[in-house]
Amino acid sequence: MPDMSASVSLAMTHLVPLAKEVDENKVTPGVLGFIVFAVMALAVWGLMKSMSRQLGKVDFKETPDPDAETASETASAKPGAGQS
Repeated sequence: MPDMSASVSLAMTHLVPLAKEVDENKVTPGVLGFIVFAVMALAVWGLMKSMSRQLGKVDFKETPDPDAETASETASAKPGAGQS
């Protein structure tokens, strides 16, 4: 088996004999399926917790642009501005 780490090959050597002991007419996900599901569930939980923390840092109130304020003040201060 090319490019397999030692831990994966070790797990495969232990899991393959266990698979032969299982009744071929009864298929269940077993312990390995539960471990994969649990790891995926923990990963999703961690991502959601991180996303919640990041969204908590966001300031949703937009600060007014100081240039836009001075432009609107000068336009409103001029008499006859906006009249044709």
